[in-house]
Amino acid sequence: MAREQLKNLTEPMYYLLLTLYTPRHGYEIMQMIQDITNNRVQVGAGTLYSLLSRFEKEKIIEQVDDDGRRKIYSLTNKGKGILENEHERLRALVSDGNKFIGGPFHE
Repeated sequence: MAREQLKNLTEPMYYLLLTLYTPRHGYEIMQMIQDITNNRVQVGAGTLYSLLSRFEKEKIIEQVDDDGRRKIYSLTNKGKGILENEHERLRALVSDGNKFIGGPFHE
């Protein structure tokens, strides 16, 4: 996956990386995404494990533990940078939208 493909993350990608600020295992990631989005975003097992595999291959996340039953993943420094860039991009989008919705460009 080239860097350009990660310029804008999908919602499942964004929330998966967000949850990995603290090391977590797959099922915990799925549950946390549902919790923090009030069930607006749900990531199924197939999507989750596909993304985990891709992100691990690209060194965006790393496996930090394996107790035999479950693998624990965490963000790498590269992953934190990608997530922080996406967070800033989203903040800019909201800021621009606020100029029109109830802001100075709203008529």
